[in-house]
Amino acid sequence: MQSRYLDPKIDLAFKRVFGEHAHLLKSFLNAVLPLPDDGLIDSLEYLTPKQVPELPGLFKNSIVNVKCQDARGRIFIVEMQMLWGTSFEQRIVFSASNAYVKQLRSGQNHTSLKPVYALALTNQVFDLETDNYHHHYKIVSLQDSHRVLKGLEFVFIELPKFKPRSQTDRRMQVKWLRFMSEVGHNDQAVKDLAEDPEIGSAMDLLEVGAYTPDELEAYHIHMDKLRIESTVITDAKAEGKAEGTIEAIQEVARNLKAQGLPWAVIAQATGLDLSIIENL
Repeated sequence: MQSRYLDPKIDLAFKRVFGEHAHLLKSFLNAVLPLPDDGLIDSLEYLTPKQVPELPGLFKNSIVNVKCQDARGRIFIVEMQMLWGTSFEQRIVFSASNAYVKQLRSGQNHTSLKPVYALALTNQVFDLETDNYHHHYKIVSLQDSHRVLKGLEFVFIELPKFKPRSQTDRRMQVKWLRFMSEVGHNDQAVKDLAEDPEIGSAMDLLEVGAYTPDELEAYHIHMDKLRIESTVITDAKAEGKAEGTIEAIQEVARNLKAQGLPWAVIAQATGLDLSIIENL
C-alpha cells in the first residue's frame, strides 16, 4: 500500500517543509541542535544557500541545503545527505567556514562575526565504532576540552541509528527525528506524531495530494536515481575490495564512466579524485 505521505528526506519534500516554513525549521533546529535553554532560536529568516559550486556530473538533488539566520545573527546550515561519501565531512566544513568568512564586509571588525552552526542529517551510517546517532563537534583545546574556540559548530545525525533510548532524550528531538525517519514509510506508526501541532503541520505539507502530478513525477525520478546511485556505489566498492588493487579500482571507474555515470558518483563509489577519473 502506497504511503499517504512523501518521505521528508527527499529534496522536494524536505524543501517544502523546512525551506518554506521558517516556524517549522525553527522548531526542528531548537530540537536537534545542542543549544542552551537561554540560546534557543526565537525567529529565522532564509538566506540564499548557494555558496558551494556544484560538482560536475553530480545529481543536483543529491544534497539539500537550507541556510538561515536568527535574530541574534547566528547562521544555520542544514543539509540532508541520502548517500554518505568520504568527502561529505569536508564539504560540510567548507560550507560552514565559507558562511563564516562571508559575513565580514569591507571595513568591519572581526568581532562582528557571528557563530555558524552546520547540521548534517545522513540516511546512512558512517561511524561504525559507536551506537550514538548524534555527533557534536567543536574546535577545542587538546590540553583542556573546556577551552573552546567559538565560531563554528557541527552536528551530524545518523538517522538509521536513531531510536528513542530513555526519558533523558528531549521530547521534541525524538518527535522530529521520528518524523524524519518514519514519515513516508509507515503511516500507522506516525499517527501519534500528528498530535503535536508543529509536527502535524509538517505532515500536512507532505501529503501526496498537496503536490502536482509534475512534482510527484520529479519526486519519484529522484527516488529512482538514489536507488541507482546506491546500487552502483555498493557494487563498485565490493568489486574493488575483492580485487584489492588500485588497478582494479581504476578499472571499475573506467567501466562506470563508459556507462555514462556522473563523475562525482564514480568518485564517491571508488574514492578516486575527479582529476584521475577525467583522465581514465
